[in-house]
Amino acid sequence: MKLKICGMKYQDNIKAVAALEPDYLGFIFYKKSARFFNGIIPELTKNIKKTGVFVNASVEYIIESINKYDLQAVQLHGAETPEYCDILRQELVCLLERSRKVDSGYHPIEIIKVFSVKDEFDFSILEPFENVCDYYLFDTKGKLPGGNGYTFNWEVLKEYPSTKPYFLSGGIGLKEVDNVLSFLRRQESSYCYAIDVNSKFEIEPGLKNIEKLKKFIESLSFLRRQESN
Repeated sequence: MKLKICGMKYQDNIKAVAALEPDYLGFIFYKKSARFFNGIIPELTKNIKKTGVFVNASVEYIIESINKYDLQAVQLHGAETPEYCDILRQELVCLLERSRKVDSGYHPIEIIKVFSVKDEFDFSILEPFENVCDYYLFDTKGKLPGGNGYTFNWEVLKEYPSTKPYFLSGGIGLKEVDNVLSFLRRQESSYCYAIDVNSKFEIEPGLKNIEKLKKFIESLSFLRRQESN
């Protein structure tokens, strides 16, 4: 199970969170967000994928941000269409070809498409996206594009029709550890690729509480070891 920590903003805090070795670190490139990032990303281990989070951004802005920050993943958190995702995907392939990174074994930049969920969800919406993104991310529907601080009804995922791996997001914190482990024991979690956390681990928007994150990671690891014994 992968871990994504999203909404990073401050350089020293980024370094401290990176030391916990998450699989993904998310940086929000949406100017209306309190977690909007326009700083400098410190050097990170290659095991951590720098993920740019965008909301209805132009393809040009995304490409510019990838080049500026050397992003390895793009998370689309707006009303992006399948056609938009396909254009972006083709541009990302061209970007790699122009930089000759394909020949050096460089991994393609991942596209994560976000869908907002509350008590129900029409999964037929996913079908046109099957071939134009690498992962789905299910977040809580709220007033903001993300970081609303509460969970959606995970029972909805019993109807998940796809085999595409997905991120589980939305209001996950220390109090949700037992619920996360319970979810991961159920059939509907078969394609759950990663857990995504953000606002429940913040001192303020963009500033993460390192001790809480440590406890979360340790709790998940300990409980999963118990399950496997």
